Amino acid sequence: MVQSTYKLASGHEMPLVGFGLWKVPKETAADTVYNAIKAGYRLFDGAYDYQNEKEAGEGVRRAISEGLVKREDIFITTKLWNNYHSKEHAVPMAKSQNEAWGLGYIDLFLIHFPCALEYIDPEVKRYPAWWAEDGTSVKPANVPIQETWKELEKLVDEGIARSIGVSNFQAQMLYDLNTYARHPISSLQIEHHPYLVQPNLIAMAQTHNIAVTAYSTFGPQSFLELPPQFRKRAESAGPLFENEKIKSIASKHNVTPAQVLLRWCTQRNIAVIPKSNSPNRLAQNLDVLGFDLTNEELETIASFDIGLRFNDPGFYLPNHPLHIFA
Repeated sequence: MVQSTYKLASGHEMPLVGFGLWKVPKETAADTVYNAIKAGYRLFDGAYDYQNEKEAGEGVRRAISEGLVKREDIFITTKLWNNYHSKEHAVPMAKSQNEAWGLGYIDLFLIHFPCALEYIDPEVKRYPAWWAEDGTSVKPANVPIQETWKELEKLVDEGIARSIGVSNFQAQMLYDLNTYARHPISSLQIEHHPYLVQPNLIAMAQTHNIAVTAYSTFGPQSFLELPPQFRKRAESAGPLFENEKIKSIASKHNVTPAQVLLRWCTQRNIAVIPKSNSPNRLAQNLDVLGFDLTNEELETIASFDIGLRFNDPGFYLPNHPLHIFA
């Protein structure tokens, strides 16, 4: 039997294949989520940063109201943005995010990045992103990760989140977090594609029963439509869909290059969260558990690793770099 879920350290089951909500416009998010549920998706990966949680929740509620799914069939991941790490702000922000989703609870709540930034009032009518209220500078805040993690643990205690975890963390911080975690680190979400394999980080996480979720599985593809400073590295990288070896592997298995890249992850027990607006690609991206790559094929894909990271605030914030991956 093909494994389609991953049992988290918290004891809850998470699907191995989900739908990522990054860059889904809020105007279409409700329909996008609703149609993805109709296509068979049960895991939705969101974040305050994506600015579409309320609308995504509307899509889920529509599917529930029509009897397509029950709440317990759906797995919602969301994330705490950098401006809300402090003990004064983490839980109130998480509660407001939970209310925005409108589903009663969050299945998995993550710390989005291991860097605290100065607080920005969420009622301010400007999306905070990385920049401070002046819109140009980046202002770190002196908030330790331990403080933020302890606030996330309160979410579990209060039933707001069923599991908690982290995103964009490196091994040293995971080791440290494990020394004081009262609730387990259930998940680590990282950039993971053939240009950035991070095998030691993945091995460390899986050894400690931390489920790994890959984002940007298609490499540069996700970043080409972003503003210039965010897409510069992506423009210099060869598209993985056009890689001759990946295309050859896809042809052998009678699947698409995208399906090969997703199976490269799921076959190694790494969850994936691609997105698409195309009904055909929606179905294809979900159908990545029914074939197996050979060990040689897995190694061939991993051999493209050049340590090329696209989501790097140490690079795309040139005036105020945050070298969290140094």
